[in-house]
Amino acid sequence: MHSYGSPLYIYSKSQIEFNWNLFEQSFESHPHLICYAVKANSNIAVLNILAKLGSGFDIVSLGELERVIAAGGDPRKCVFSGVAKNENSIKKALEYGIYCFNVESEDELARIEFVASSMNMTAPISIRVNPNVDANTHPYISTGLTENKFGVGSDIALSMYKKASSSTHLKVCGLDYHIGSQITDLSPFLEALDRALELIEKLKSENIFINHLDIGGGVGVSYNQEKTIDIKEYLNSVIERVGSLKILVEPGRSIVGDAGIFVTKVEYLKQNDLKSFAIVDGAMNDLIRPSLYDSHHQAVLIDNNSRGINDEWDIVGPVCESADFLAKNRNLTLEKGDYIAIMTAGAYGFVLSSNYNSRPRVAEVMVSGIKHSLVRKRETIESLFENEILFEDETH
Repeated sequence: MHSYGSPLYIYSKSQIEFNWNLFEQSFESHPHLICYAVKANSNIAVLNILAKLGSGFDIVSLGELERVIAAGGDPRKCVFSGVAKNENSIKKALEYGIYCFNVESEDELARIEFVASSMNMTAPISIRVNPNVDANTHPYISTGLTENKFGVGSDIALSMYKKASSSTHLKVCGLDYHIGSQITDLSPFLEALDRALELIEKLKSENIFINHLDIGGGVGVSYNQEKTIDIKEYLNSVIERVGSLKILVEPGRSIVGDAGIFVTKVEYLKQNDLKSFAIVDGAMNDLIRPSLYDSHHQAVLIDNNSRGINDEWDIVGPVCESADFLAKNRNLTLEKGDYIAIMTAGAYGFVLSSNYNSRPRVAEVMVSGIKHSLVRKRETIESLFENEILFEDETH
């Protein structure tokens, strides 16, 4: 920590590799493509580690696609998800030769066809079907219900497949669904799978055949010792149901979640009649999950000591919001200058960070065995306003 400053994200190369290989080994000889969900952690060092393993990537923006390519990833192994693809991003994705577009609406299908036609190309497409399955997760990360903005219902999907199969500039490749994130129960996944397979049978009756089924991501990780999904059991259950159909899967959190920690330093200890606060240098702009989702991360004291004050602490940051906390009601023995590790912070940590309160975003470090190195420099205060321009009013 002393070399890199605080606050700080630290990632484990070996844990990233271990988690990815859990998926790879579970497929055994079944045809598949693992497309890591870049939105979970998009540092190019992380992407490079996965690219070297042979991973594909699930992207939701042109920026993510360019990151993958800069990191050595293969665009031909990329699936392009997201509800608001513009013409430029579709054009660039076609030029790069991506594996498939996951199409989220009728308008988007028409736009992809238009762009492909203007380029005299054929766009590979998969329709994202909304199976209307409750994933029993936080409403902000639930994506498989009719009330969510993602995907289309099966009736609309069937109509879209018919249009796509009759187009000379669209190629039907697959069917896609993704019901949410941080799911710790297998049953919603299997319910969604059964509904997808019903639609695939309907497509066959219309002489529309797909090459792959994309089962999305969403496998939860253990933030507070809770039981989660056994990946091998899950994928074996999928393989048993799909026959010889190629499977695509889009893990994100389950690859990087437990491979990262957020380290923060205690600046002050503050106690009153009701509460004890450990005021740290990390804040909600660095790790927003507790404030946004009321999520629980374990808080572990680094270099455990018995010299400080033992109490039940709220770990809070410097941002001027009462929602600025990293953990609440944690029994720790603390003194000023201690470092606290916020655990399981490798997913949706740095990628959701901001410059709120004009705070520079933190550094990121990768660890492999005894080796460690900087994989993203800490921002400077000057960098925060380097793209801003003073307004000169000529009337005064």
